[in-house]
Amino acid sequence: MKIDKFVLAIILVVLLAYLFPQLGSENSSIPLDLIGSLGISLIFFFYGLKLSPDKIKSGLKNWKLHFLVQLSTFVLFPLLVLVFHPFIQSENSRILWLSFMFLAALPSTVSSSVVMVSLAKGNVPAAIFNASISGLIGIAITPLWMGLFLQNQSNEFDLGAIYIKLLTEILVPIVLGILLQKFLGKYALKYANYLTLFDKSIILLIIYKSFAESFEQQLFKTVNWTDLILIGICVLTLFGFVYFLTGLIARKLGFNREDSITAQFCGTKKSLVHGTVFSKILFPASVPIGIILLPLMLFHAMQIFIISIIATKMGKSN
Repeated sequence: MKIDKFVLAIILVVLLAYLFPQLGSENSSIPLDLIGSLGISLIFFFYGLKLSPDKIKSGLKNWKLHFLVQLSTFVLFPLLVLVFHPFIQSENSRILWLSFMFLAALPSTVSSSVVMVSLAKGNVPAAIFNASISGLIGIAITPLWMGLFLQNQSNEFDLGAIYIKLLTEILVPIVLGILLQKFLGKYALKYANYLTLFDKSIILLIIYKSFAESFEQQLFKTVNWTDLILIGICVLTLFGFVYFLTGLIARKLGFNREDSITAQFCGTKKSLVHGTVFSKILFPASVPIGIILLPLMLFHAMQIFIISIIATKMGKSN
């Protein structure tokens, strides 16, 4: 198994943020927030250029599979984390719980879902449809889930203002990309590898900024190695439980092998792209974004590693 280069890049960026936090501080001469905001809009503009309306229309037929994937992504994940809400006893545990709730409320990821489903010889068109539509649904659903807990905790949380920001930074660029797809879509496909590199660069920049601020304010002093190991175990348990449950439901619904693979692979993914973007918009300045992103980054690394192994074995056995 090859180690994912993007996961290594994330580790390197967090290390840089630890060594040079001043570059990401509020007093930094480099306008990382502005660069990040412009980069986010471009990411979703390119996403719109590659989002085929025809494929979305044709993908609507297999509604049981789509329903299971979206139900797993936006209902099952949050409900599993919600069970532990009554056990919050301190401010530190509240922040960690919020970080897991944020992870649970996020949409699925497009690229890795499609690649892994293809590798395992699953239903690739359904994977493309579900991963694509999940990002759009997440724009509406993720803020609603987080609003249930952030609205009462902070006067800075304004759901109306958040939706306006999501519309201007994310939805408008997507719609603009779809409208210009006829003219620029072929270039988006031709230079897809470069656009993916751009996407990842912006995500790494946002991660650096978030962790640099957290390191500068010494927020990670509250998280020791034991906590980190426990977070990793919780992330792994959450992933394993949802993977098992989606597989069980798929079998009960009589899905064939290809659809079952797609349900499990797409229904257990969480998007690091949407996570880093949404964290900038949803959380008030008083919330340490570095800690909020910690479970998501661990989940991202684990889901790629575990699903890669499973997909490789499935692909060889068929």
